[in-house]
Amino acid sequence: MQPPQPIAKLKTHWIEADSYDRSAFGALHRDSPSMRALEESGSKLLPHFDAFLLDLFALLFKLNIVVYAEEDVVPSAGFYRPILDQLRLTPAVEILRQQTVLDEPRAGLATLLLGERLLQLLKSERILTRAEMLDYWNLDQQESEIADQQAHAETAVDLRAQAAAPKQRQLEELAQRLRRDAEGAARRLHHKARQVRTAMTESADRNKSRLEAQAQRVLHDIEQSAQDAENWSLQLGASGRSSAGAQIELGKQLAGNAKLKKLAVMVGRMREQALALRRTLFERANEEMYEVGLGAELSRLLPHELLALRHPLLRRDFARRFVDAELLQYSLRALEEKGRGPMIVCIDGSSSMAGDKEIWSKAVSLTLLDIAQRQRRLFRSICFAAADMPLQVLDLNGHQRYVAEMQKVFELAEYFPGGGTDFQKPLSAALDCLQKARYKRGDIVFITDGECRVDATWLGEFRRAKERLGFSLFSVLIDVGSNSLGTLKDFSDRITTISQLTSEAGRDIFLKV
Repeated sequence: MQPPQPIAKLKTHWIEADSYDRSAFGALHRDSPSMRALEESGSKLLPHFDAFLLDLFALLFKLNIVVYAEEDVVPSAGFYRPILDQLRLTPAVEILRQQTVLDEPRAGLATLLLGERLLQLLKSERILTRAEMLDYWNLDQQESEIADQQAHAETAVDLRAQAAAPKQRQLEELAQRLRRDAEGAARRLHHKARQVRTAMTESADRNKSRLEAQAQRVLHDIEQSAQDAENWSLQLGASGRSSAGAQIELGKQLAGNAKLKKLAVMVGRMREQALALRRTLFERANEEMYEVGLGAELSRLLPHELLALRHPLLRRDFARRFVDAELLQYSLRALEEKGRGPMIVCIDGSSSMAGDKEIWSKAVSLTLLDIAQRQRRLFRSICFAAADMPLQVLDLNGHQRYVAEMQKVFELAEYFPGGGTDFQKPLSAALDCLQKARYKRGDIVFITDGECRVDATWLGEFRRAKERLGFSLFSVLIDVGSNSLGTLKDFSDRITTISQLTSEAGRDIFLKV
């Protein structure tokens, strides 16, 4: 009888993956917390769940799929083979592959979504009972024991070659005994594996409809989230090319989240208006002419250079000097601006702000975040509700180049405490931030829909601090449904409403900050 193949040389995954495939999946795994969380959760239910995620990625990413033979893969990974076979035959996966083949971010996102769907089925014991899961863990334990016996046998053989003559016979007998034990354990392992595989084959038809349904859901989510993720990144002014792992996280957040999708559309409209307005008014406001030099910038040529184009001979000389960048032109120099303090946005998260009001308030906040990023200013959001509830304080662009941190943006977008309303607590927190800021000339934007009384003593102290620090306070009244100016008039420099943001009267909010 041919000796069994050493367990250590068997594979734990079913689909052939080369070094590039493993490297690509490794990068996604490293950059995606959700992928790591999925692997950790799945590994508690079944052995080799990490290898199964690699198989899912290979199934969706590779152009040509090659499946290993059963004798090349450890028996404890046998559960995944019929799952992969059924997925390959599912029409939804065939359509999905048209979007994911050789596309690392989409293949990674599809792997994550499909893996999460299958994990839900496992947790609910719809495709595998707890006793069947235990069978695979028993197989994994037997494989570990066989691998140890085989390793010990090889060690005995190595020691025999180095030992003295009296010890060689003993070591040879030990190696033979360990091999026999390993071969016997391997036969018992394969017998148990056949029983488990037979049980899985019988339940394959039962699981087919469930797998098809989950694949169809992932196909729908991928088609929606891919475009939503691109729109969300563009609307927030994301700079540079984000990693595939970051794109996966973004797609996962947007998949099936109607609030974030609606917010992205609203931020897009508001941001376009704000940037167009600022670009029109301030496009050249920070530059001045300061010297004449040589170059080939046609928009900055001196007038007498253009006169040369009227003379046939001078026109040739003009063309030569244009090619050599030797035309006379004026140079522009940007005027240095003093550092500006942080922009702090206080967002009302009380119960009256639920629904469209919440979307409007956060759309204004994220539009201001984009402006702060372009002005190289720190941006802090403070979401508040009742006095006895903690504030959600987030510094959204504290890293290099003032680029917004997407995870914190999602925290802001999804957080909604509800409850009562208190103005003093968030305004005091904003004031404390401005007092500690490196630069002065900060701004506070206060977004709310209603009225809340403030203590007269506190109000007097706030006004004195405001005058001392020289910051501006803009208030945005969310006049969608019930609302009231009330106390806003007591501490605001300027008040605008959501209904005015699309008119001339309300554009100051995007010009003055």
